Amino acid sequence: MAKRNSKGDASAPTGGGWEVIYTGFILIMLCFFIMLCSFSKVAPNKMQKFVKSFVESVDMFKGGFGFQSGGETSEAMSENVGLEGGLGPIVRQLVEIRDNFGLQKTMEFAISTEGLVLQVSDSALFDRGVAEISPKAFPFLNTIADIISKSTHNVRVEGHTDNLPIHTAKSPSNWDLSTTRAVNVLRYLINKEKCSPKRLSAAGFGEFQPIFPNDTPEHRARNRRVEFVFVPEE
Repeated sequence: MAKRNSKGDASAPTGGGWEVIYTGFILIMLCFFIMLCSFSKVAPNKMQKFVKSFVESVDMFKGGFGFQSGGETSEAMSENVGLEGGLGPIVRQLVEIRDNFGLQKTMEFAISTEGLVLQVSDSALFDRGVAEISPKAFPFLNTIADIISKSTHNVRVEGHTDNLPIHTAKSPSNWDLSTTRAVNVLRYLINKEKCSPKRLSAAGFGEFQPIFPNDTPEHRARNRRVEFVFVPEE
């Protein structure tokens, strides 16, 4: 029977609440030990892959999961991207090319949902405002073509510009300039270096996919670029 207090009100039965608290505590401890067990078996490269996937899903950083140049950092990243279609060896070769040609300031890498993105400043490939490939870029493109020809990845060549308008006879707009540049690079890879046209494509995006705001000369220079997107086969 329920006890009554001095005012005659019935109080709740005593005892019995500890079972709920104890059960909750056991469940929390069980979850804790499961987490410890799982973390102890997670390889660093798998954890990096998880972090990249999480960042992309919440869209914290525009443009995907990028990494800065540098031997140690690039080497570690090459092991991680190797989990996705064998991109690791390609990264190592590109890092070697970057260092050999002294392109540390004009050549960068990023990981997107599609694959590996090689970003090359337009100044390394073209003269300002023209779509014809500069002869100084031929040795560099030859080494890129060698990597493409030996890989099984599909490669998309993308042209990008800043937002400064252009009006010339050959390039009436940034659309034309970016597209013609991408096509010229693709033709060079096919005609000069015999890369398979079945695995190559070209696209021009003009000024509409900047990686930096077009608010300073430095940022506009970073936006003027050609990207080689290495897409693993399904």
